Amino acid sequence: MSKIIVDGIEVDVPAEYTLLQACEAAGAEIPRFCFHERLSIAGNCRMCLVELKGSPKPVASCAWAVRDCRPGPNGEPPVVNTRTPMVRKAREGVMEFLLVNHPLDCPICDQGGECDLQDQAMAYGADTSRYIENKRAVEDKYIGALVKTSMNRCIHCTRCVRFSTEVAGVPELGAIGRGEDMEITTYLEQAMTSELQSNVVDLCPVGALTSKPYAFAARPWELNKTESIDVMDAVGSAIRIDTRGREVMRILPRTNEDVNEEWISDKTRHVVDGLRAQRLDTPYIREGGRLRPASWNEAFALVAQKVKTTSPDRIGAIAGDLCAVEDMYALKDLLTRLGSKNVDARQRGSMIDPRWGRAAYLFNATIPGIEQADALLIIGANPRKEAAIINARIRKRWRAGHFPIALIGDHVDLTYPYHYLGAGPESLAELAAGKGDYAEILRKAERPLVLVGASIFTRNDGARVAALAARVAMEIGAVKDGWNGFSVLHYAASRVGALDIGFVPGEGGRTALQMAAGDIDVLFSLGADEIDVERGPFVVYIGTHGDAGAHRADVILPGAAYPEKSGIYVNTEGRVQMAARASFPPGDAREDWAIMRALSDVLGARLPYDSLAQLRQALFAAYPHLQRIGEITPADPSDLRRLAQLSGTPDKAPFTSVIDDFYLTNPIARASAVMAECSALAEQRAIMTAAE
Repeated sequence: MSKIIVDGIEVDVPAEYTLLQACEAAGAEIPRFCFHERLSIAGNCRMCLVELKGSPKPVASCAWAVRDCRPGPNGEPPVVNTRTPMVRKAREGVMEFLLVNHPLDCPICDQGGECDLQDQAMAYGADTSRYIENKRAVEDKYIGALVKTSMNRCIHCTRCVRFSTEVAGVPELGAIGRGEDMEITTYLEQAMTSELQSNVVDLCPVGALTSKPYAFAARPWELNKTESIDVMDAVGSAIRIDTRGREVMRILPRTNEDVNEEWISDKTRHVVDGLRAQRLDTPYIREGGRLRPASWNEAFALVAQKVKTTSPDRIGAIAGDLCAVEDMYALKDLLTRLGSKNVDARQRGSMIDPRWGRAAYLFNATIPGIEQADALLIIGANPRKEAAIINARIRKRWRAGHFPIALIGDHVDLTYPYHYLGAGPESLAELAAGKGDYAEILRKAERPLVLVGASIFTRNDGARVAALAARVAMEIGAVKDGWNGFSVLHYAASRVGALDIGFVPGEGGRTALQMAAGDIDVLFSLGADEIDVERGPFVVYIGTHGDAGAHRADVILPGAAYPEKSGIYVNTEGRVQMAARASFPPGDAREDWAIMRALSDVLGARLPYDSLAQLRQALFAAYPHLQRIGEITPADPSDLRRLAQLSGTPDKAPFTSVIDDFYLTNPIARASAVMAECSALAEQRAIMTAAE
């Protein structure tokens, strides 16, 4: 630690701190445009100038380390002043230069009300300018479907360039020209390809980069802000949902150091228009092969008629990828009271079984634990598509140095280099036998991380592959006291919660694939849109959008989307999270658990809770760990030893990811025109790459 005096206050800070960080530790506020805590230092804007005693001129505090400060003549700590007239005059001069070419766009700028330049101009701007020449004009650039450019406003802070290069790992933005002719652009003005590209909008301190889908939609001061959780993947990113009236206007990231830091994926941010399109807002009944609107009583009566004439063992339920734990618990409770054991949340036929133990299906190392690992083996996963935020965390760890990475599965671009070991179980078996150079690297690592893609469980030999992966983890020392590196990467937000409450077939019960194949007579589909149900079963669809599940349904009961209800989700690492209600369902749509509570009365199997609070009370009594919001209940590592003992030899088929299109993975995303445009751009890029 080093001592430094800031505005007369002595503080102890690490020697590697910059003066800007030291000043903030002492409580001083330092303006900045180019500096960002998660990006490399550029020292472009000079707005953070401070007075360092002994220096002939102000210094840029973001680029000057505490260790570089000279002590006083008698060994006194370095002295920094942030409020002297010299500092103020220097900052006012910098602000005058920044505004030399900046257009007077504030009344029509989407950044208005959230603009760093606006805020700092209030503090350090002048009411007149000494600049009399014409302002510079820069042509706006096309950089994709998500980010709108107004490059006249750009102040060349290069935050966007550093983010795309360092965090996203897709160095698509850069500068051309010099001096006044410098411009930020993509190569030949092509669309950006990163799944995290829209974070540059949050990073831009002016209005040069704004959200294209949100352009001219609303002002920040007219929006209601609700803190919630994302469900587009199993990461559970912290988000803020901004609404105006009943309409969701935009989704922004919240800072959560343990999960998403301050980034979110493009799908998380721009799925907003999908919440408005193709919504189910009234019950429907199929008559003569066509769906017609109906009343709730009429729909319930038809469901009751079918259920009461069907044997309990011929009734089943499948839960989808976006379901909250409360909704699945209520559906399972209803099926249990009807006498059925046919419940399953594994739409794609996953073999993963909660009876293996929680350690067999959790990301045991935790997301922050990625930064503690010193070697990584990826098995049958594509983190870039399945969990873009976790992929960025892996890249962050790789950039920190000495982090060998290996992949078994599809040979894909993950934004960081890796050793490609092979495509399927044979390569994994070689690792288990200790063969190959990378096996030795993993053995020598103190905290090796084995990242297992949930896609491997969807194979017919999923259990055998899981056992082999567990044996590899045990063999290389990934499971030991103080460290459990066996980590399953899920892609569905509801999956871990469903496994925690046992939403899988009971003894003799049918799996999701068996039910979809027509092995039952009545099927309750809770937002299950990723599975094709054969003709035969009478399908009661409880969901939000006119997607595949609704097209197959005989009765549609309109439910609430994730911003329209309060619900508990458990992310891939087992962290219990609470999503808050930000708006209300459209029309006659209702929350899913309330639909099942009302339906239970008609079916003669009344559920014993009349409110969400009572439902949660029953849920917490059955599964106490679900009431610890924001916490992870660690799993027992001995579960993995039992998993590793499962016998059988896997097939030779290569591993493949079930996520083909990052942008169209659920009914909300498929209803979004913005996601459709992004998907089309990605497909076009893939065709062009293949042609090359």
